[in-house]
Amino acid sequence: MSEANINPGKINSGKVSPDTGFNSSSVYQCAHECLLCDEPAVKVAKTMALFEQWTEGKLNCDISVEEAENKVERLVNPGRPSKPILVSPRDLPKRSAFSDEGKAALIHSLAHIEFNAINLALDAVYRFRGLPAEYYTDWLQVAKEEAYHFSLLAEHLNDLNYSYGDFDAHNGLWEMAIETDHDVLVRMALVPRVMEARGLDVTPAIMEKLEKAGDQRMVEILTIIQHDEVGHVEIGTRWYRHFCEIRGLSPFEMFKSLLEKYLKGGVRGPYDIEMRKKAGFTDDELLYLEQVGTK
Repeated sequence: MSEANINPGKINSGKVSPDTGFNSSSVYQCAHECLLCDEPAVKVAKTMALFEQWTEGKLNCDISVEEAENKVERLVNPGRPSKPILVSPRDLPKRSAFSDEGKAALIHSLAHIEFNAINLALDAVYRFRGLPAEYYTDWLQVAKEEAYHFSLLAEHLNDLNYSYGDFDAHNGLWEMAIETDHDVLVRMALVPRVMEARGLDVTPAIMEKLEKAGDQRMVEILTIIQHDEVGHVEIGTRWYRHFCEIRGLSPFEMFKSLLEKYLKGGVRGPYDIEMRKKAGFTDDELLYLEQVGTK
């Protein structure tokens, strides 16, 4: 299950010790190093180590002269393995979850979402700089938990004699990351509060389907993921409102404006109202989503 937010306290600005596995004491550069890892097992291990190093105060979020000269890169292609092959969502075949292959394909799609979610959380650290230390604590915790989720799903795939990369996948989550890489407020509004919040809506039905298919282990894994994802969306909501407040913006009006600009078809429903409320959505936001969304 998710852990409580950890305050890193006083961040040490000195060089990290050689046994950290990172080449920098900057949390931005360490997150970038994790982002570029294309081997899933290495990315998971380094992400876990990154969270540990940060919470132990061995990394810093200072903007030094050297750091200022390291321009933030637009990452069209973050670190990922050569497989799965990325295709358009319309080109992904529909399979029954009640066949062995269909169930494995469904679990694979969930693993791919979690792998992308690791990169999304790391990018939120690498890309947006000079923010409160608590922001980096939150998103490194999210990265760590997404890495854990991916590990659970990849291990279960292996138990079914499949591996991550055996099926094609799409790149919708990362495409939204690219569209929102210019502004942390826009990123918080549209990635955790739209793309990831959609998982809160659909996971209960997936759990029911897998339970009927006799996969109790997947039900247990999705229970963990659903619990943690509520916290991840809540983190996005909290920071979205923080950035609206310091810019003097109405969170509700700004959210509507961003949805109209970036998701002209609305956010697909139906919505899990209870889970979204736990994640910080207001009644006004939920009513608006139901009015403009598609079923």
